[in-house]
Amino acid sequence: MVELDFERRIERLFMDAPELADAGPFAERVERRLDAGWTARRWLIGAAGVVGGVIGASQLMMSDIFQRVEAAGDSARLLTNSVSHVTSGADWVATVSSGGGVVWIAAGLAVVMMGFVLTRVIGEI
Repeated sequence: MVELDFERRIERLFMDAPELADAGPFAERVERRLDAGWTARRWLIGAAGVVGGVIGASQLMMSDIFQRVEAAGDSARLLTNSVSHVTSGADWVATVSSGGGVVWIAAGLAVVMMGFVLTRVIGEI
């Protein structure tokens, strides 16, 4: 019984802990430090993403990707012609796959994604 009363008294004391005199300034200092850390992390992550994007784009341009896309476009046209014979409503497939349209669609989606990221970053600033 004594132990149960002691535990209840300890719980009440912890629930009614007195507030320290410097609690407000301490909380503000901690929040400032946390915010400064996140700002630096965001900038570092953003800079790393930009550097990675530039390196990836330069590697993509230097790797003769456009010639490979044209070669893939020829095989895609063959595949599209065979698919269009099987299905009657496959005109959009022929339009997309001829001339590397798939790559242009992927590039367009990448631009849209960059727009979403940019609006998110601007909204957080």
